[in-house]
Amino acid sequence: MKSIIDQVRNSPDPDISGSYNAMQRAGKAAIDLAIQTNTAIVTSINGKVVRIPASELIKQRQLSA
Repeated sequence: MKSIIDQVRNSPDPDISGSYNAMQRAGKAAIDLAIQTNTAIVTSINGKVVRIPASELIKQRQLSA
């Protein structure tokens, strides 16, 4: 069984398949704004609500660069 991410990315509907990249861009923009304003991001990781402070976002970005 395909994951929901695979179903979205491989959808024959271009609006649906393109929404994955749009969500990725929106997430990056949210992280950029959080870093610029020194605020945290609240997200879900493995079903758990997690608060990630700007300092941690900066560290994660540096490690992935």
